[in-house]
Amino acid sequence: MVSPIVQRRLCSVAFFLILVISANCQRRPEPLRSKTPTPPAATQPTPLAAIQKPWGPHTSPQLKQLVESAIEQTKVTTGYDPAYVGIDYPGGDVPLETGVCSDVVVRAFRKAGIDLQKEIHDDMGRAWSDYPKKWGAARPDSNIDHRRVLNLMIYFDRQGKTLPITTDRDDYLPGDLVTWDLSTGVEHIGIVVNTWSDAARGYLIVHNIGAGARSEDVLLNWKITGHYRYF
Repeated sequence: MVSPIVQRRLCSVAFFLILVISANCQRRPEPLRSKTPTPPAATQPTPLAAIQKPWGPHTSPQLKQLVESAIEQTKVTTGYDPAYVGIDYPGGDVPLETGVCSDVVVRAFRKAGIDLQKEIHDDMGRAWSDYPKKWGAARPDSNIDHRRVLNLMIYFDRQGKTLPITTDRDDYLPGDLVTWDLSTGVEHIGIVVNTWSDAARGYLIVHNIGAGARSEDVLLNWKITGHYRYF
């Protein structure tokens, strides 16, 4: 038998434990604190959105069509496929939802009334020796020639459309064509559009480097190898 004194002490201990447990259950756990406190929201920089710059009163219709087509492609061309395929001539194209970087340029020029597939094929017939042969080509091929960046570079240069290469963003205007060396033996091309980025302090570029046509700040991401202004 437990004596009355022991019973009272056990009851007191049990009552004390109930109070402690109840208090701990009601207490909110302390949040984990980062070693580097997050600045207040008011002091964090606000991302600056890109805006469409208005065209000047003397802008050529072809330049507008070129740039507007490039921007429109960002809404429909969501894939990338470098495979060689047979296409119609002239006016041939791979499915609009896919393609490579050069297809962005070819499609935009067609909207401006110039079929680079035909123009380059004809120019190769006139000056075959001026074009590179790194692909082992023995004759012009209207399926692929206009889709190769080096051929586009030669064609624009032969048309007298070359501009100096600089790293000054102010030198690159909407409608300009830019080529890069991706340092992997791969050439790349894109179109400067009239989408201005305050964050970049320059115009964005529409290009397709593997994830579809996108408008991005990539002008100085790689070594620039060509700068052209057709219109």
